[in-house]
Amino acid sequence: MQADNNDIKKKTIKTMNGKKVFKDEIALRLSIPESEKIWHDATKRLYKMYVNHDDLPKGVAMHTDGFIFPAAAIYLAIKEVDSDMAYDVMKKVMAEKSKKTGQSIAKCCKVPGFKKFFLGMWDSMSHKMFGETAGFKNVFYPKKKGSFRMDITECPYNKYLTEQGCPELNIIFCENDVHAYGNLPGLKFTRTKTIGAGDDLCDFKMELVKGIK
Repeated sequence: MQADNNDIKKKTIKTMNGKKVFKDEIALRLSIPESEKIWHDATKRLYKMYVNHDDLPKGVAMHTDGFIFPAAAIYLAIKEVDSDMAYDVMKKVMAEKSKKTGQSIAKCCKVPGFKKFFLGMWDSMSHKMFGETAGFKNVFYPKKKGSFRMDITECPYNKYLTEQGCPELNIIFCENDVHAYGNLPGLKFTRTKTIGAGDDLCDFKMELVKGIK
């Protein structure tokens, strides 16, 4: 069942309002008229993406509507003006956001028992958020005390960013995990390859660091 165009317009505006941090970064680099023109273009692009993909399963849409399509729309709009600046804006803003997420999790890691809880939730969370119903294909390894491990072999980020003509953004999304999980006290995040970098899969391993409670 297709969504009403007015509903899609409302969703587009709501999403773009939530991405204001990108608009602010663009405004630091360009004049107000230029930045407003880019934002208007990005909004039109996002609306078109939503219209063309309004029948995606809910699990897939969680990623496309909230992250993939907005990033593609904003990036492609900036790229029309300055391709180098476009990639730099996306990389900078997304890295800063992910680092803030990591800092918040790191604070929680100081709470007794949180690290085990955080590690334990990955099994159920990954099946829901990064499983087949969300457009991914994975290898989930058997549960092992003190660690969680999975490989992503097919990724909707790679699929839809490639479809939109900006596969280069995929590696930024991959790097977000490193920014968010790479500096958590008492937890070790390991990644050796990513689909975004041209590898056959993204590996993901999180484990408790022995001796650190």
